[in-house]
Amino acid sequence: MDWEQATQSLPAALGIGLLIGAVRERQHGNATTLQAGVRTHALLALMGTVGIAFGQAVFLVVLLAAALLAWSSYRITARADPGLTGEIALLLTVLLGGLAFDAPELAAALGVVVAILLWAKAPLARLSRDVISDQEMRDALLLAASALVVLPLLPDEAIDPWGVLVPSKLWQIVVLVMGVGMLGHLALRMVGARWGLPMAGFFSGFASSTAAVAGFGRGSRVAAVLVGPSASAALLANLASLMLFAAVIGTTSPALLRASAWPLLAAALALLAFSLLGLRHVKEEAVPRTATAKALRLGHAVMIALVIAAVLLVSEWLRQVFGQAGALVGATIAALGELHAAAAGIASLNASGGLQLDAARWGVVALLASASLAKSVLAFASGGPRYGVAVGAGLAAMVAGAAATTWLVPA
Repeated sequence: MDWEQATQSLPAALGIGLLIGAVRERQHGNATTLQAGVRTHALLALMGTVGIAFGQAVFLVVLLAAALLAWSSYRITARADPGLTGEIALLLTVLLGGLAFDAPELAAALGVVVAILLWAKAPLARLSRDVISDQEMRDALLLAASALVVLPLLPDEAIDPWGVLVPSKLWQIVVLVMGVGMLGHLALRMVGARWGLPMAGFFSGFASSTAAVAGFGRGSRVAAVLVGPSASAALLANLASLMLFAAVIGTTSPALLRASAWPLLAAALALLAFSLLGLRHVKEEAVPRTATAKALRLGHAVMIALVIAAVLLVSEWLRQVFGQAGALVGATIAALGELHAAAAGIASLNASGGLQLDAARWGVVALLASASLAKSVLAFASGGPRYGVAVGAGLAAMVAGAAATTWLVPA
């Protein structure tokens, strides 16, 4: 038995027991059914540390004794308080006391988490019973199953002869589309549409601006007043995507990024300006804070992934048939489905000398135009005419700004 180690672990165990016991005491201090408070939990934590110091056999005896105490406590309080939280807390205190012997920092951190969960009884109950609807719970479970169950089972290798269709990558698009829809739904519920949707849009753009355009388009159908904030969210998602676009180009070809800096800046300013236009006439009190539609739709997300897969196949076929010229055309077509992959292709051609700098600059504009065309069509399909016009106008302004600056400012 290492008594020096045990002595160092005892303060952590004592702190864990006192903290958990204090929370239990505060929550049930006036109740006659409270069987374990500050002193009991502190003693149980110390028992756990001392027991593990003597060996695993002694610790198991201590844990069994705590389980018997928890069982006795439940028999006494079952009619007045049928919950098992207090009894589970007893056992956790002993386990954390034993963990403190070998990993006091981890045990202390877990003790704080346990105390927070015990303290948050009322807010968590209100969240699960009153705030979250049955439909939102079903949508959250569907999203979790898609990301944590289906995605790990899909192969990471291409299933086509050209190596462009990777099932796991395509399903990631499905998960992203559903995730963006859920993110926008939660932002609408928590912050309101005027600012919640644009915030959600910008951050979702770092994952997939295409998914954002589709997700916020579907959300805009809930109410007419949501069209403006949803379009602004989609444009801000494209602003975030444009930032990633520039980063991809800079990583592959720094010279091309320097030559395209002003066009990219003009494109970003155009997106920002049009996104602000969608918010100027929206009054927060007129916006519904509770969405009535589903937070996500699996069929909608799968359809988008299938369209992107078709675009990738066509672009790769062009590259195989027509070589370098086909690669440029293929990259432009690929931008219909995946802008950043197309950007890497253009930048690689420039870095390897297969594409002159001036042509590469116009290639960047062509990629933006191709992606904007695809997203505009998607905006009309997912959100209807008003949403499609708003998003299409912002994307067209982005392309126009980039093209005019490329023409006026030499490389």
